Amino acid sequence: MNLHDMLKERAAEARPIRVGVIGAGKFGSMFLAQARFTPALHIVGVADLDVERARSGMRKLGWPSSQIDAPDINKAFSQGKTLLTDDGMSLIQAPGLDVIVEATGDPGAGVRHALAAIEHGRHIIMVNVEADVLVGPVLAERAKKAGLVYSLAYGDQPALICEMVDWARTAGFPVVCAGKGTRYLPAMHRSTPKTVWQHFGITSDEAAEAGMNPKMFNSFVDGTKSGIEMAAVANACSLKVPSKGLGFPACGVDDLAYVLRPASMGGQLEHDGTVEVITDLERDGRPVYRDLRWGVYITFKAPSDYARACFAQYGLNIDPSGDIASIYRPIHMIGLELGISVASAALRGEPTGYPKSFEADVIATAKRDMPAGEMLDGEGGACVWGKLMPAGMSVAGDYLPIGLAHTVELVRPVAAGACLTMADVALDPGDPLIALRRTMTGAAP
Repeated sequence: MNLHDMLKERAAEARPIRVGVIGAGKFGSMFLAQARFTPALHIVGVADLDVERARSGMRKLGWPSSQIDAPDINKAFSQGKTLLTDDGMSLIQAPGLDVIVEATGDPGAGVRHALAAIEHGRHIIMVNVEADVLVGPVLAERAKKAGLVYSLAYGDQPALICEMVDWARTAGFPVVCAGKGTRYLPAMHRSTPKTVWQHFGITSDEAAEAGMNPKMFNSFVDGTKSGIEMAAVANACSLKVPSKGLGFPACGVDDLAYVLRPASMGGQLEHDGTVEVITDLERDGRPVYRDLRWGVYITFKAPSDYARACFAQYGLNIDPSGDIASIYRPIHMIGLELGISVASAALRGEPTGYPKSFEADVIATAKRDMPAGEMLDGEGGACVWGKLMPAGMSVAGDYLPIGLAHTVELVRPVAAGACLTMADVALDPGDPLIALRRTMTGAAP
């Protein structure tokens, strides 16, 4: 609770935290919108494949043109300005940079940028959850050995859930379940970029006018993003995952402690110490009362009769037994809150969540029957969605992670609903990303 004071001290000493942002999409833009108002943050550079889009976007965010016109990286440092570039690697290599924010959303690019950041001594804020789930435990361990911070992104749901889990465990409460809310119905697993906007009540033209990426939004609709985010939480908090994947029970905030407890106690969990995503829709499409679509939660257990009595005395939301309680946060503010991670890494040397072990994986699962020769289009596409799976099961089956399911060709037909294996696609055995992935899966439980 002293980060703001520490930032003010750095500002008074004219020693700003020097930050490079890679990816000026929605998340990156939200961070940039707030960075202007945060003391002691100097955005040295912003790298995006579309520099003009980044420049236009920053102007819309209120950045004065004079601030984003640094002619080169040296002038950006010396004049306190910001360089716009399409070369993320050159930004990472800029001498004197403290923190890299990786917000591309591309798992391959995210891994390459993280490895380069470690090589050049930069802390990494990994907004790119896709990259984190693919090989995050390996990246976090390499950063730690180099004396650097590898961190999940505060403001995104996984880091906020990690914070709640840490709160409970630090206070001595065993965590029963941790997760988030979303909108889900089983048929949504088949959603494609062409059908996604019906779930948002807008037309494709309206979405294009707003600059909304159909594949990115479809990843939320078809269940992939939920799987990815819960894998990140499981790996960061050493929590289990359901053996059959996320169940997406319908649940409002008043019923968290009742629903999100083990089946042996009358709840809907396979076991305690797990992750789960709840939906704001009943299976017949009716809205859930007091839903948590935009929020996060945990349920936790009273370790003693005394704590159990206190749960009731102090008005906690508890289950009928009185043993299980819940807390929740109704919203998350995405990139608007990301400065917490940047400040924590640079000033405290602490992450806002990071993968400690390989507990969970997200597996490419066929949306429809597909013939040999079909080219997969990755996360949020028309071919596959990402199913959460225990890491041990994933490794035993040699399943294809969703992060490797982009622009790869099927070498044999796959039936709708099947989880794809590595042998189902034509992967490049010389790809260093696959080698890194193999390094991680060798340590699976």
